Parts: sequence; structure tokens; C-alpha cells
Amino acid sequence: MRSTRPLLSVRRGRGARRRNSPVLAAVALASTLALTATACDSGDAEAGGDASASASAASDGKITIPDDIKDRLKEHGIDVDKWKDGAWKDWSKDDWLREAQDYINPIIEGLWDTDRMRDAEEPDKSVDDSDLSDDQGVTDPEPAPVDAKAVPTTYHANAPASGKVFFDSPEGTMVCSATVVQDPAHPGKSNMVWTAGHCVHAGKEGGWYRNIAFVPSYNDKGLSQAELGSAAREEVAPYGVWWGDWAQTSDQWIEQGGATGGDGASYDFAVIHVTPEKGGSGKSLEETVGSALPVDFNAPAAGKIQTMTATGYPAAAPFDGETMYQCADKPGRLSLNTADPTMYRIGCTMTGGSSGGGWVAKGSDGKPALVSNTSIGPVTAGWLAGPRLGEVAKGVYDSVSGKYAGQ
Repeated sequence: MRSTRPLLSVRRGRGARRRNSPVLAAVALASTLALTATACDSGDAEAGGDASASASAASDGKITIPDDIKDRLKEHGIDVDKWKDGAWKDWSKDDWLREAQDYINPIIEGLWDTDRMRDAEEPDKSVDDSDLSDDQGVTDPEPAPVDAKAVPTTYHANAPASGKVFFDSPEGTMVCSATVVQDPAHPGKSNMVWTAGHCVHAGKEGGWYRNIAFVPSYNDKGLSQAELGSAAREEVAPYGVWWGDWAQTSDQWIEQGGATGGDGASYDFAVIHVTPEKGGSGKSLEETVGSALPVDFNAPAAGKIQTMTATGYPAAAPFDGETMYQCADKPGRLSLNTADPTMYRIGCTMTGGSSGGGWVAKGSDGKPALVSNTSIGPVTAGWLAGPRLGEVAKGVYDSVSGKYAGQ
């Protein structure tokens, strides 16, 4: 079996592996950002608080923390002002919120500046993802590598639902990919984003990450790193920065997910509910970007899907994290453990940073839908694997939608 090394700051799935299985080479596909002089570490937060857990914008445009959020922070011994001034960088185990209901993510206006968003690097952690199981315990031959192709600019015109998730962890500032998805409780007005579980929560050895934010159509015009050095924030984040006021992942990821190995990979998915950093025009995320994908929790088995397209912002070499890429391939099956759902697997050369990016195929109704997300891949690149979304994933999705149904 091949040795493994994490490519992203994500966690990997667990489970016994057969001697002929490539599972041990699977690594996380999230990426760390190089720390600037003011860079922060990332923490974790989990789904389970009130919908008002996000900061709101006052009439003068200044960010304020709602009283109920302040009270929840105080329950955990957190002073809002000290938190915003840098206390969030304290990752002592006793203060690292872990349980689902403990998710807290106050907005710190301006924290995600162009430097922090731009300098993505390969992290020193691993991640995993998967769900469901018609062919449980079965692994198909490793697919041939499929070269990732750059998405034509502007990204908004060609993949408007895609973007980046930024967050801080004990290891530094990190980045994943993500997708705007539909909200059944708010048709046409969704504020929901789909990504990998390891992009919001550290798994069994940690808790919720901190300062989680989504940037749709990041670097929309495909500027080079040199050009981004002098770019305005509006060019890097043309549709704004959207903070996660709630996030939820699977209990399996929280209980089993690990930085290396493969633990929890079959359940490595998450849903983030977002709110604009500066209040905005009152429009939802879906209205702002003009797109949101449906999620299919009953997609066909791998052998019945002709083409699956993965989208993301790979940041580990030879990529730099600034360009959106896609891979399209016929999926096969990857089993990490006979007790866990079998995952989808496709040939793809995308690397760390693409973790959490959406996988799109024709759903059970024949129309394009999100059916998985990038979770793990080998150290040498060449393929990616993602969970097959089933009842557990639908439960996470419905819970986040239901939490905001009356608002």
C-alpha cells in the first residue's frame, strides 16, 4: 500500500483497507493559507445554535453582535470584544467548541482581506468524505488520471454556484471549495452552501473551525497572483464575503473524522448557512449570484452515471489556488471500509484546496444536480473520491434548511 500524506487541512476517513486498495494514499483536499503578519489560526464551530448566531449590520454599516449571540458566547466564557480583537486564536482544548450545538461564528469585519484570501498553500493535514452504499465493500480499478481544465472566465458566467470557503484552524488559515445549493424552505432565495465536513470541523480530535466565510466566484476574472497583489477586495470577492452563521456536518464525521487515514470519509460533507458580512441589499446569496444547485440524495450508483463533473480551486502544486478548475469523468466505486457507504471516485489531477467542491451529474430526475463533494485523493494526485449522498446527508441538509424556515 502506498504511504499517505495530507494535502489539505481536512480530515480523512477511517476504516480497514485491503492490501490492494489505494485508500492509504487518500489525503485531505483542503488547503492552508500562508499566514500574513495579522493572520489567524483556524478554529471549529458546529451546527446547533440559533439562526441569529450571525452578526447583523447596523444602519450605519457597522457590524454588531446580537444580544442572544453575546449571551451564547458568554455561556462559553467568550468576551465578544476580546474575541474580535484576537482571542479567537486561543485553541486550548478546553475552549475549542466541539459539539454540534456549540457552533459560534461572530463576524469580524475585514478579517478576510485580499492577502489572507490570496496566499493559499498546501496544508499539513488530511481529510475524507463519503455516503450511502449500493455497492458497499466494492472498489473498482483505479481510474486513469484526467487532467483538470481551467474554467473559462468569468467564473460567474460559467460556474456561478461555485466559490471558496475560508476558515481558521490551529494550524493556520485554510481554504476549501464549496457550492451554493437550493433551500427547500426558501425557493429562489437560498443562503445555503455545500462543502466537506473537514472544512468546518476537525473531527474526533478537535472541534469547529473559526471565522468560516464563503466567497462566491472567487477571483472571477482569473487574475494572476501578481495581479491579485494589487487587486481591490471587490475584484477578489465580486459578490461579497458571506459568513457562516450556522454550520452542520454529520455526527459520523465529528465522532470518527481524523487528520490522516480515512476515518469518517464516507460522511465528509457539511452545509453552511451564510449571511453577508456588511448586510448588503437584503438579497439572499442565491439572488446575489443568480444560481443554486439542487441536491440529489438518491442519485444513481456509480455504474449508472456516464459523467460526473467536479469543480474546485486546487491550491497545492502545481496549482496556486487562484484559478477554478473542473474534471469530468465516468465515476467508479471506492470502499474504505465494508461497514461504511461506498464512495464515488473519478480520475482528476486537482490537488489540495479543491476539497469540498461540488460534484454535478444528472440526478434521479435527469437534470443536473449536486450529488457529491470532493473529500480525498492520493498524495500523487490522479483521482478524487467523494461521498455518495444518502439519508445522513439529507438529514444534515434538512436540519439547516428547517432551522431558518420561518425567517
